[in-house]
Amino acid sequence: MDRSTAEKRVKELHNLLNQYNYEYHVLDKPSVPDAEYDRLLKELLETEEAFPDLKTPDSPSQRVGGAVLDFFQKVEHRSPMLSLGNAFNEEDLRDFDRKVRQAAGEDFSYVCELKIDGLAVSLRYEDGLFVQGATRGDGTIGEDITVNLKTIKSIPLRLNEPVSIEVRGEAFMPKKSFEKLNEAKRENGEEPFANPRNAAAGSLRQLDPRIAASRNLDIFLYGIADPGETGVESHSEGLDLLEKLGFKTNKERRKCPTIEEVLEFVDGWVEKRPSLPYEIDGIVIKVDSLDQQQELGTTAKSPRWAIAYKFPAEEVVTKLIDIELNVGRTGVITPTAILEPVKVAGTTVQRASLHNEDLIREKDIKIGDSVVVKKAGDIIPEVVNVLAEQRTGDEVEFAMPTHCPECESELLRLEGEVALRCINPKCPAQIREGFIHFVSRNAMNIDGLGEKVVSQLFHENLIHDVADLYKLTKEDLLGMERMGEKSASNLLKAIEDSKANSLEKLLFGLGIRHVGAKAAKTLAQAFDTMDKLAASTIEELTSINEIGQKMADAVAAYFDNDEVQDLLNELKEAGVNMEYKGPKPVAAAESDSILAGKTVVLTGKLEKLTRNEAKEKIELLGGKVTGSVSKKTDLLIAGEDAGSKLAKAEELGIEVWDEEKMLQELNR
Repeated sequence: MDRSTAEKRVKELHNLLNQYNYEYHVLDKPSVPDAEYDRLLKELLETEEAFPDLKTPDSPSQRVGGAVLDFFQKVEHRSPMLSLGNAFNEEDLRDFDRKVRQAAGEDFSYVCELKIDGLAVSLRYEDGLFVQGATRGDGTIGEDITVNLKTIKSIPLRLNEPVSIEVRGEAFMPKKSFEKLNEAKRENGEEPFANPRNAAAGSLRQLDPRIAASRNLDIFLYGIADPGETGVESHSEGLDLLEKLGFKTNKERRKCPTIEEVLEFVDGWVEKRPSLPYEIDGIVIKVDSLDQQQELGTTAKSPRWAIAYKFPAEEVVTKLIDIELNVGRTGVITPTAILEPVKVAGTTVQRASLHNEDLIREKDIKIGDSVVVKKAGDIIPEVVNVLAEQRTGDEVEFAMPTHCPECESELLRLEGEVALRCINPKCPAQIREGFIHFVSRNAMNIDGLGEKVVSQLFHENLIHDVADLYKLTKEDLLGMERMGEKSASNLLKAIEDSKANSLEKLLFGLGIRHVGAKAAKTLAQAFDTMDKLAASTIEELTSINEIGQKMADAVAAYFDNDEVQDLLNELKEAGVNMEYKGPKPVAAAESDSILAGKTVVLTGKLEKLTRNEAKEKIELLGGKVTGSVSKKTDLLIAGEDAGSKLAKAEELGIEVWDEEKMLQELNR
């Protein structure tokens, strides 16, 4: 690259990085994944290294963080909050280790910690009292968010000792809180947060602290601003001191004498990462000795004694080459992005959900766009946003159809819904998808009837609705591709066995709107037979605990359909069971069990029962099982390795049983 080309490219990189930096740090709405930003920054650093005279004071390479929002009072940090240099592979980590050894000799250790994906904050205490909390901001000046940080319950308002200290940590939103928040946003027609990091940042930048309080944020403390003043001699001793003072630190850390052990720690967390209840985006590696940290020093941007290993990108950029439409079992038309194959979080992705027409419009998605793709929850690929600045003019606007792509019936948008629906009950796509649901494990559980076999049965015109399933013969099956004598016999036996299923399995399999597996069981227990349920009134339905108005309306409407009644009659004639066979819960008022009417929480590992088995037995005796400990909890049942729930129960004075005591009550 000659100087003229380099100068032009540096200006382009300045513009792009400044734009992405502003979106991330100021607006809390990143348009590109971290990996794309890191790639461009690395290119800028290499270009400036090759042409040093192109490095200017306003270069993004000279920045520590982002601009400060004007909503809060500005705070000057007593010591800078530096950002860390990045490592992306083993070679980068070994290069970091080589430089450390050159400066510090061979006698040293590292401390490896999980890199929490949240918002870096600084907390200041005077004589043991929390007096101020601030964001990192640009590393020198941050925002005073004290009132919002006080809503995080894991931040102590008074320390265990009356010390004056400034500490650093990462505020974050746990995965469950993030999912709950985004679910509420979608229900209210609001745009969901892109990831837990942005949700945490957005929560702590709310002017109303009640909003921050409602979002269940958490924090891990990872360091002391001026550790030398505390008398500790190493980073690991500093973490121990933080714990002693009452701070929450992350226990998933390790002291590693060699780079080989560091690499082992990194590799282990690449595999274990999805099991955590919060998001991490890498591993932080620090030289442990404070004297050696001081000897290694810092650059203007980063400490030389620490580095952040970044996990492989979970958000990547690829091209959207087409949009395909799918008809679900409830008639909802779902657009799906067809992508140029790209690797995301370890797997190759070629398709991603676009959810509905409104999302396509909101994100201005066009066929041919460069798009950012991620895996929601590390599982489901979805398009995050479009890189409009990379458009060439050849992109094509997408228009949703007015008629069903399968049966050509007119599509409707029902009141209060964003989705387009095909409401033709004979739509082949809906019937096919409904059939796949009917035979699934949580429904009629017919082994051997996978999606391919179902599609074959439809293609051969052997089934038109689920009642036809019970009319199949061995001759019908043997005429199908790859269906031998043994396979046909096994499938027919599985179909015959399914006739004996309890009523709730059939109810769930029928696919009544809003009725999931749990609601199906509740209805089956309440009405005993299909006939009684079919004849029930709205008032009778809504009188059942956990059955709301929307579900009651859907159930009543379903059984009011003549075609449904015909289908049920066919299933009865085929010998499909229409009665509830399981145990029925005892009403609290009728039970003589100690558990009757009590709100119970299960925690820890149970030896003799699974959680679900224990829950079912408690509910049969009139108890109610919930997932979290509160003042309304009457009883905690603690198995092995019971953790925070046990501590909270003891703090609140809640009665605690072990598994043996629970079994005595369940079996008496």
